[in-house]
Amino acid sequence: MTKHRLSLATLAVAALLGAACSPVGQDGGGGTEDPRTGQARKGGDLVVALSEEPDRLDPSLARTFVGRIVFSSICEKLYDVDENLEVVPQLAADLPDVSDDGLTVRIPVREGITFNDGTNFDAEAVKRSLDRHREISGSARASEIAPIEEVRVVDDTTVEIGLSEPFAPLTAALADRAGMIMSPAQLDKLGENFADEPVCVGPFSFAERKAQDRIVVTKSEHYYDAGKVNLDRVVYRTIAEPNVRLSNLRSGDIHVAEDVAPTDVATIQNDANFQVVETTSIGYQGITVNIGNGDGVGPPFTKPGTPLASEEKLREAFELSLDRDALNKIVFDGRHTPGCTPLSPASPWAVEGFECTPHDVEAAKRLVRESGIPTPIPVELITANNAEEVRVGEVIQSMAKEAGFAVTVRPTEFAAALDEAEAGNFDTFRIGWSGRIDADQNVHQFQHSSGSLNWAGTNDADIDRLLDEARAAQSTEERKELYRQAVERASEVRGIIYLYHENLFLGAAQEIVGLEYFGDGLIRVTNAGFAAEQG
Repeated sequence: MTKHRLSLATLAVAALLGAACSPVGQDGGGGTEDPRTGQARKGGDLVVALSEEPDRLDPSLARTFVGRIVFSSICEKLYDVDENLEVVPQLAADLPDVSDDGLTVRIPVREGITFNDGTNFDAEAVKRSLDRHREISGSARASEIAPIEEVRVVDDTTVEIGLSEPFAPLTAALADRAGMIMSPAQLDKLGENFADEPVCVGPFSFAERKAQDRIVVTKSEHYYDAGKVNLDRVVYRTIAEPNVRLSNLRSGDIHVAEDVAPTDVATIQNDANFQVVETTSIGYQGITVNIGNGDGVGPPFTKPGTPLASEEKLREAFELSLDRDALNKIVFDGRHTPGCTPLSPASPWAVEGFECTPHDVEAAKRLVRESGIPTPIPVELITANNAEEVRVGEVIQSMAKEAGFAVTVRPTEFAAALDEAEAGNFDTFRIGWSGRIDADQNVHQFQHSSGSLNWAGTNDADIDRLLDEARAAQSTEERKELYRQAVERASEVRGIIYLYHENLFLGAAQEIVGLEYFGDGLIRVTNAGFAAEQG
């Protein structure tokens, strides 16, 4: 990704610190194996427990992180990232060629590849998917690739993208869902119902889905590198409660547990039958505050009528009441990293020297008094309906109470909570972001007024200008400065109050080899399998 001809892509990704997959637990009775290594036998069904229910398995419309985990096995992209979070070609044959004015990008695509329905993958299919990502109603990708004006087919193996302005994050965006290419034949067949039976290029094919229970994928006979795929099937089960995921892992009902609770890490490390892999997230966790999303994402922006939406001072008071360090220790055993920006310290885009709003209850009380609103001031906080998230909500509730806020915690099934947020039916939402390799992808769609995930309803001219300029700038240093200014302004508006950056823990049976687990938090199972018997 540091090749100079990739002038419009994210630069300096190789500088990510601690983002690659790394084994932990070397001092315990177990957990000493890195699951990427070891010889796998052919065959077997791998059961992976996800912490939440994925939403629609449609790359254009999907919003959940756990959905991205499933997509990693069934829908490949033009580009992917490696263990150092550097962009590498996947369905593209090489990195893009960018014109001198930055407005034309040519991408060569691979030959001899078929979709999992047996139809041909080519440049026309790439155009079809990119246009759909841009144009379909309700697209969650539209703002990620908004500067694309036209996608042209040069020949069967080349697409050319015309941009309205230079767009630095383009290649990084195409290394995620905006770069997933869907079968045109399946799109013709299902249209807006593509999620019912998604077909892409991938090591596995979608087989079945039972809501709130499981998604099953089977080894693809059409995959271009099928010889490297060991497993017959992967079953993704939804198990929301961390303690239930741990119990199922230890009983052998599942083989891999996503999002192991920090408080459970030591238990797994000390069992020789299991392994723990830790990776530093490039995402963030925080509280989205509804300040202008009264009628659904996007303009016109209307305030929902809640106290936090009406008074900027109250949002400041609310943040002053929160103790990030104490939250980390109480809920997460001190294993996460408190923070107050959307840019993880593991990222080269991290804003250095940024000072967080301190924990200051007395200052919070003063601002509450100055607002003139009678106490206790009501605040509803939506959380995912699992024990850990409810615990986070309860700690926030207790902290905010000291400053005069009466927080009501409303646990909600995760996909339903996303729908509520998109529709504007919330006051505050305890939600995070798994992170992307370019700063733009961690800020723009949440903080820009045109952002497809701008659930807060932020509509600030300064934030918009700074983020637009950062997208067009070609100098990494210039972009960093613009993001610093944008983050500073966003911290004053407080559409999102950032709380911490996660360390991610993956639990797995000791017999599992070949898993890949990078700083983007995705569990890649293409090369995974059960360890071959020795001797």
